[in-house]
Amino acid sequence: MGIKEDIQQSEFTDEIQKLMINQLYTGKWITNIISKQLKPFGLSMQQYNVLRILRGQGEYSISVNAISERMIDKMSNVSRLIDKLVDKKLVERKINRIDRRQVDIVISEKGLKMVKEIMSIEQELKSNFSNINQEEAKQLNYLLDKLRG
Repeated sequence: MGIKEDIQQSEFTDEIQKLMINQLYTGKWITNIISKQLKPFGLSMQQYNVLRILRGQGEYSISVNAISERMIDKMSNVSRLIDKLVDKKLVERKINRIDRRQVDIVISEKGLKMVKEIMSIEQELKSNFSNINQEEAKQLNYLLDKLRG
């Protein structure tokens, strides 16, 4: 099925308009798939994004601002997300040794275990992309990067 059939729209003004709508629709489709995968873990996509960022830091802490800059969803309230992750004991706050006014964030052991468990089901998630091969994925990644310029 194509975007025309999926949203029951007969015509687009041009291919660029079709691309914009198709990209938005596909983005929501992917978001829904990932959200379903995260639901059993009690995490939102934004919370999982924070955990992945922190996991990438290893044992090193990172500032809230640095986390915010790396977020996929730039509209997220990172402080609120971190509060929820602290409540779940998935991350910890640390006072920055150089600037004691700054609070840094580090992933906890519990958070690391959860991220590893979620990543173990990544193959299941990837199965939703079985309609395209690695070369097509590479081409699509190139085009999306080019689109964002």
